[in-house]
Amino acid sequence: MADNYDLVVLGAGPGGYVAAIRAAQLGMKTAVVEKEKVGGVCLHKGCIPSKSLLRSAELYHEMRKSEEYGIRVGDVRLEMNLVQARKNRVKDQLQKGIKHLLKKNGVTVVKGTGRILGPSIFSPMPGTISVEKADESEAQMLVPEHVIIATGSRPRSLPGLEVDGEHVMFSDHALEMESLPQSMVIVGGGVIGVEWASMLNDFGVEVTVVEFADRILPFEDPDVSKEMTRLLKKRKVRILTGSRVLPESVQVEEGRVVLQVDKGGEKMPLEAERMLVSVGRQPNTEDIGLQNTSIQLEKGLIRVNPFMQTAESHIYAIGDVIGGYQLAHVASHEGILAVEHMAGNHPQPLEPTQVPRCTYSRPEVGSIGWSEEEAKEKGYDVKVGKFPFRGVGKSLVFGESDGFIKLVADKKTEDILGVHIIGPHATDLISEAGLAKVLDATPWEITQVIHPHPTLSEAYGEVSMAFEGLPIHS
Repeated sequence: MADNYDLVVLGAGPGGYVAAIRAAQLGMKTAVVEKEKVGGVCLHKGCIPSKSLLRSAELYHEMRKSEEYGIRVGDVRLEMNLVQARKNRVKDQLQKGIKHLLKKNGVTVVKGTGRILGPSIFSPMPGTISVEKADESEAQMLVPEHVIIATGSRPRSLPGLEVDGEHVMFSDHALEMESLPQSMVIVGGGVIGVEWASMLNDFGVEVTVVEFADRILPFEDPDVSKEMTRLLKKRKVRILTGSRVLPESVQVEEGRVVLQVDKGGEKMPLEAERMLVSVGRQPNTEDIGLQNTSIQLEKGLIRVNPFMQTAESHIYAIGDVIGGYQLAHVASHEGILAVEHMAGNHPQPLEPTQVPRCTYSRPEVGSIGWSEEEAKEKGYDVKVGKFPFRGVGKSLVFGESDGFIKLVADKKTEDILGVHIIGPHATDLISEAGLAKVLDATPWEITQVIHPHPTLSEAYGEVSMAFEGLPIHS
């Protein structure tokens, strides 16, 4: 017995469940297959739990310096079990919300592991989904007109490095820590590594970051990386760039991790209670039946066209399995784009330069478009405006005056090529730059926006004035 659908989505993460809801809104009979929990990695092992812990760390930091604000408190204690309890409440509430939205929109949720079958008695084309149940009962067959693969990704390790989940961990494991170590070595200084370095430092953990590239946050504007390095070092975070962990040297001895790092050809010993590996993610493309299709892989990633179609035109793929920006909001956008395309609504392809990128450390980082360096490499004659947050009254009120906003534009046309923010609430502020990119705004047009005072958003007006060499408060 098989159930027929207009669309079956493999995976109920932020790409899959959003695509399913949009399809249902367009009148499609839709099912989503999920082997774990709706919400995916983002909700249960990534974005949401990590930001919940970061918020606790931020508040702990603020309370310890509350006298600066004229507030004297007693002994401030961190109770990690309560921090974890709050994190779990946030996750549970959001999961209930997603379940409600799927039910409200008439989306069928099928629990189990979905695999794509080849041509069969159910369909002359590959795409029938066999759902294997955890209780080993008979597999359920779903026969869709269209399929979206949204199976996400998992943490990547270093070749030869054993991750035991206790002493050597991925972020999945670290998110569940009931007690904090005294020290931590973080392998990888990208977004995840920097967020954990900031969080653990605020929690009072001694942190060392080991980054293979010549700077942390290597995909951000170099000025942002330089400022983040300065501020983390000021907080006593040790940062080793141009350094490579030697996997064969990693040992657990008397409850501590000992290892060696190759820095410029010289071996350097390191030791800590725990080690966190954050060197990227790999797509979940194995064991989902791709061998039964003509779908093509490139370095483990599913190849798609600008509308998320695979080599099988009725099968689409979105999110981490196709590479690019492995971000929840990108997966959601791609899911909507794919559904709109299969519905014949002629959507616009995703424009990578309009994707905002965020790092939720202290301070935060928000960016969009090209860095100054990238714009020059692409042949642009660039003009840059830069404005420090110390010139914005609201940042002084907040007690967070480090950082800046940087605007990169084409000198000839004044089209904005990129905006880069490091400072308070940068991850919220970057959305104005996103709108400016969509509307193809120029710095002059941003100066015409009346930004309320006192707000952090005034930095946009100031950096646009700085672009013309006429900042008011600098």
